[in-house]
Amino acid sequence: MTKYILKRIMYMVFVFFIMSFIMFFLYNLIPGDPARMEVESIKLKVEPEEYQRRYEEARKRMGLDDPMIVRYGKWISGILKGDLGKSQIYKEDVSKLIVTPMKQTIFINIFAISIALLITIPLGILCAVKKNSHFDNSVQVLTIVGYSIPEFIIALLFIFIFAVKLNIFPVSGMNTPNFSGTPIEMFFDRLYYLALPLMVMTIGSLGGMTRYVRAAMIDSLGMDYIRTARAKGLKEKVVIYSHAWRNALLPVITLIIGWFMQVFSGSLVVESIFNINGMGKFYIDSLTNQDYNIALALQMFYMILALVGNLIIDLSYGLVDPRIRVSN
Repeated sequence: MTKYILKRIMYMVFVFFIMSFIMFFLYNLIPGDPARMEVESIKLKVEPEEYQRRYEEARKRMGLDDPMIVRYGKWISGILKGDLGKSQIYKEDVSKLIVTPMKQTIFINIFAISIALLITIPLGILCAVKKNSHFDNSVQVLTIVGYSIPEFIIALLFIFIFAVKLNIFPVSGMNTPNFSGTPIEMFFDRLYYLALPLMVMTIGSLGGMTRYVRAAMIDSLGMDYIRTARAKGLKEKVVIYSHAWRNALLPVITLIIGWFMQVFSGSLVVESIFNINGMGKFYIDSLTNQDYNIALALQMFYMILALVGNLIIDLSYGLVDPRIRVSN
């Protein structure tokens, strides 16, 4: 197992450097001149010679006149030291700017994922146990409809019903303006503002996971060892949850761990529609403003999450299924 983990870590390091160079190269091919953007605001305030001088100083300071490989070397060495660069728009370190959006994203995603798992896993198991019943058929129809409707349509529909017509929840924001109270009161105030985004994110993820759990459980319940367990007189709950579910968990665990790795990534659609200052909206804003230091740092962060997530998924297989043992 140790040898396998070391080999995977070496593979992750190799992929990290290859992908970092590709992303750095692609982002630098995007049309635009960061130095020009920095000095554009003073173009009409100074003489042309002064403007040109400041422009050349900005290019030199940003290293834009260096060869691509030299610029990549400086950038990746800073990344390895924890220096994510400085935002061209906010004039602050990227590492400081991402703290608040990440907190917002983690807060909302933990609730959305937890609620979705509490619903989808029992619902998928129940549908598999009651296969082809009226209940199962009804749930399958609803999950297909929910899976097929884009998330932004669900968001707009919920805004129209719960915010416009019923006036129950606010449309956007994270907290009541100028709200002051105890930490518990502020916590519930935030949950009140996040109710609509949470509902949209939860419903948007129900369809796929429910159907996946159902399919895995149906395959597991059809195995010979399930018939043997029932023939031995074991209780149905023991057969379903102790035998069938553990075997069905092997394919499902890929999605579950993938969901939890998404805790840090945010939702582009939901955060933009509900004006939540999370990682998704922060990433889109950085691309819109051509603040590529932020966009590239976030892209690297997501890549590391994907690499680590795949390693965790592979290692978790051995914990879920004792038959799987990695020896090389």
